[in-house]
Amino acid sequence: MSEQAILFSELPTRDGGRIGLATLNTPKSLNALSLAMIEPLHRKLDDWLEDEGVVAVWLEGAGDKALCAGGDIVALYKAMSDDPDTTEQFASRYFTAEYALDYRIHTYPKPLMVWGNGIVMGGGLGLMAGAPYRLATPRCRIAMPEITIGLYPDIGASWFLNRMPPGIGAYLGLTGAQLNARDALDLGLADRLIPEDQRDELLAALQEADYLERRHTDLHLTVGEVLDRFEARDRAPQGQVVPRLDHLQRLACRGSVTEAVARILADEESDDWLAANRQRLQAGCPLTAHLVWRMLERHRHSSLADAFRDELVLSVRCCTQGDFQEGVRALLIDKDKNPRWSHDSVKDVTSDAVDAMLAPLWSPEKHPLRHLGNQP
Repeated sequence: MSEQAILFSELPTRDGGRIGLATLNTPKSLNALSLAMIEPLHRKLDDWLEDEGVVAVWLEGAGDKALCAGGDIVALYKAMSDDPDTTEQFASRYFTAEYALDYRIHTYPKPLMVWGNGIVMGGGLGLMAGAPYRLATPRCRIAMPEITIGLYPDIGASWFLNRMPPGIGAYLGLTGAQLNARDALDLGLADRLIPEDQRDELLAALQEADYLERRHTDLHLTVGEVLDRFEARDRAPQGQVVPRLDHLQRLACRGSVTEAVARILADEESDDWLAANRQRLQAGCPLTAHLVWRMLERHRHSSLADAFRDELVLSVRCCTQGDFQEGVRALLIDKDKNPRWSHDSVKDVTSDAVDAMLAPLWSPEKHPLRHLGNQP
């Protein structure tokens, strides 16, 4: 009998309330985010929101290696390979559900804590980025490495990468750079640094807390006070982005993606972190580089809801006409690490090719995410 992909339980609090606990439960796949997780989690978050006895929610991943290493791209690959005629249908269902869940997390009015221990990548970052309380541990490792598989930084990244210092979001999207806990705090992807060995004590303290009159403001006040007692920023590793901020901005603050990519690849700094980023970009999908750049341009001043709506179109098109299938094949299926991208280099990608990827799939009235922004 297979295990449940996601587990739900509730912890009693001293004052008669309950803390909702959700656990992504496929540690062998590093808790890759599947529809079997996404849809029940969204329903449960809505249920816990309506339940006045639930004072807070805690989301984590099973095992000690990852919150979530990304979306279930193997399932997406299988859908693309088994029946191309149903690829758009499956991709639409998957990404619609994922982005609706991410938006629900961004707008969740009760205290929602995400335990960002270990690997937090791609779809995992979508779960963490918008939570009211993003709890990084010293072992936290964040990245959006979609350049390696022919996708692009989605899960709202078109919006939140724009809220980083100029050029940094573009650099991260183009190179798939790995960030540590200090970087997450510096760039607004985490709020707290809490040692992983304090998890059980922290949950026990949340159970013992007084949630006052149970108004949302009371709940946030209490959770914040408990988290204050456990934060240990002195345990964070040395940051990688802020110490190199001027250098990274010189590379990425350019007038075009072609120029930015050329400057990053021509960089001669003898630095292991920068070198790994260059290598990832060099081997990455040329079309993805353009999609990263274009989406950041399109959503510099947009709403989060509009970014998710635009990302849904692009993500489905990546499955039906982009390089995503080839990228997953090379990295995870055949594992030859030799993708045959549709373009030889970034400079070979035309504006028409990018425009085709962004062409609408639905009218505004029929868009699957048309209701985002209207929920409480």
